[in-house]
Amino acid sequence: QVQLVESGGGLVQAGGSLRLSCAASERRFMTYAMAWFRQPPGKERQFVAAINWNGDTTYYEDSVKGRFTISRDNAQVTMYLQMNNLKPEDTAVYYCAARPGGGTYYYRQQYDDWGQGTQVTVSS
Repeated sequence: QVQLVESGGGLVQAGGSLRLSCAASERRFMTYAMAWFRQPPGKERQFVAAINWNGDTTYYEDSVKGRFTISRDNAQVTMYLQMNNLKPEDTAVYYCAARPGGGTYYYRQQYDDWGQGTQVTVSS
């Protein structure tokens, strides 16, 4: 089981940027599909972005397209989420997730391993 640790969350004004990181505990991460999910206050956890094992395929939820960029550095066993032009509706706890497999996966139930989450708060 891969252990995941998120960091980089915080408080930012609307229009600002944050970069989230997700560090994995094992080099097996290099063969895993990865994703970011978020859980806004009072709502269910929802998909944000996914990336395949080597980073050449990505997929985004419509509301973050053009603003967020998912990437990974397998040599550093770390995944990233660059978030630009943040909006108050992006406020949520952000989670990274991982699963064995070479594709991209969009459903929460498809992921086996989860981080503890990092809070992102966007003020208007």
